[in-house]
Amino acid sequence: MRSGIVCVSMLALALAAGSAQAQTQPEVSFNIGVTSDYVFRGFSQTNEEPAIQGGVDASIGSFYAGAWASTVDFGDDTDAELDIYGGYLFDVAGFDFDVGVIGYHYIGAPNFTDYDLVEFKATVSRSIDRVSFGAGVYYSPDFFGAGEVATYVEGNVGFAFTDRFSVSGAYGKQYLDVSDDYSTWNVGGELALTDSLSLDVRYHDTDIDGPLSEGRVTATLGFGF
Repeated sequence: MRSGIVCVSMLALALAAGSAQAQTQPEVSFNIGVTSDYVFRGFSQTNEEPAIQGGVDASIGSFYAGAWASTVDFGDDTDAELDIYGGYLFDVAGFDFDVGVIGYHYIGAPNFTDYDLVEFKATVSRSIDRVSFGAGVYYSPDFFGAGEVATYVEGNVGFAFTDRFSVSGAYGKQYLDVSDDYSTWNVGGELALTDSLSLDVRYHDTDIDGPLSEGRVTATLGFGF
């Protein structure tokens, strides 16, 4: 059922993009990277070990779609996470909006784990000179490993000191029907080493005590082309 939701949503986006932007050539980009620890909403997804990651993005006018993958380690047979996503971008009164859907699939996961999920998202952001800020809401009717409704809300802010160096931070709240809610936050800096190569160093933490959710510093080297 979850994969069906993603397929229908992506098909609708593709048909809309094709009819609205029939004469526009798609823009395609790729990215690859390595991180010291893949952290998602405050939790290590790799048992505090490094991960290899990569993805592809395509856009036609205001519509976009893409896929992204990363190695993971949950202590079972799960080998990798594969995300398929799409959405629509528009602006109103100087604010940039993004509405879309994300499907998370976990390759090799045992059947009983119920890891796969779908999230619907809506975000808004704005940049004023060197300052950027934004907020987002993510809703899942069948969240990771729980099979229950979950909502994630996040606010973020960034400042670009130069064209090559910026700092940013985010604070989020994960609301879960099946267990206690929790807060997560991160702060860090990104340096463009070249036009294609960047280094991000970031501190992550949560208000949950646990080996996979405690404070940690990650370093991520990314290459885009």
